[in-house]
Amino acid sequence: MAETENIFLFVPNIIGFARVILALISFYFMPTHYVIATTCYVVSALLDAIDGHAARYYDQCTKFGAILDQLTDRVGTMCLTVTLCLFYPTYTFWFQLSMAIDIACHWIYLHTTLLQGKTSHKFVDMSGNPIMRLYYTNRMVLFFMCAGNEAFYACLYLLHFTEGPIFAGIGLYRLLACLSAPVALVKTAISLLHGYVSCINLGIIDVKERQERLKAN
Repeated sequence: MAETENIFLFVPNIIGFARVILALISFYFMPTHYVIATTCYVVSALLDAIDGHAARYYDQCTKFGAILDQLTDRVGTMCLTVTLCLFYPTYTFWFQLSMAIDIACHWIYLHTTLLQGKTSHKFVDMSGNPIMRLYYTNRMVLFFMCAGNEAFYACLYLLHFTEGPIFAGIGLYRLLACLSAPVALVKTAISLLHGYVSCINLGIIDVKERQERLKAN
């Protein structure tokens, strides 16, 4: 009998565990020590790109790794946003709305993708849209969108402590927050689109399963 592989010790998954540890350290220091929190948060985010390359290089792509990666991303952004609720209580509702959209839409998208199994022509495919095709297939575009979204929330966080270096009378973090705000809005719109299409595809799965159950009876 062939020896069973321990997928938890795959290189990309070990990197994923390191990301979780760095994220936890960042969460602990977020309310008080922004340098430590930001350093750990940024390194954890950068490792997100490395684990994907490692998975492809070592041929160690796993469903566990994909879900671990997705959960670390979502929980990281959520905990940063929770801290922003404490720093900017007037805008708590909007931060809550951002968290709700991010978590709900990504969860139903990932869950529906796993339920779909083999690709079917009946499922709605967002890659048919030229904008979404660019989003899905161009790694630079995807990186820009994700980095821009993270930069917006990270700069709001840093602004609670410091404006950063001043250029032309405006702080660097304030400038980056303004520049990245449109990216964050577009990223939220894309998340809503993910959620909408996933609901449609989940409905298709339900109808198919009901038809098969009725035929069996």
